[in-house]
Amino acid sequence: MTHNTSSDVTSIAPEAAQIAARQSWMALLARSQLQRLENAWADLDGKPEYAVLRAPETGMVMVRARAGGNGGQFNMGEMTVTRCAVRTQQGHLGHSYITGRDKRHAMLAAVFDALMQEPTHRKHIEARLLTPICEDLAQARNNVASKVAATRVDFFTLVRGND
Repeated sequence: MTHNTSSDVTSIAPEAAQIAARQSWMALLARSQLQRLENAWADLDGKPEYAVLRAPETGMVMVRARAGGNGGQFNMGEMTVTRCAVRTQQGHLGHSYITGRDKRHAMLAAVFDALMQEPTHRKHIEARLLTPICEDLAQARNNVASKVAATRVDFFTLVRGND
């Protein structure tokens, strides 16, 4: 039987935090509008060079779902996905998986994923790209919520006196 010592936990926790942070920014890059990525790329000083490891390619993935959110899984259908992989001159690997067929979006998302791993670019990209993407997504959620609220119907029952 093995036991985790406190040093084992501290060595694992930072890695888990790094993985979670990368998953978060990769999700934002995948969900962003292409124009937002294009603008951030245009504003980037000293465009870093990168090598394309896997050119953007489009394919299909099977989407799995659950009945009622907790029932048995079933194949809901297929979805189009485009993926890409790049390596910066500093050796950081960037990957992207986006819904749809936009190869430019996949390329830029992979490049920004690689750049986020470089301390020299990270703060700039967080401030100029990721924060505005978060704001865009929050605004979109608020717009949907307000449209839903406008069509909401509250049902209630009036209780009469004892007849």
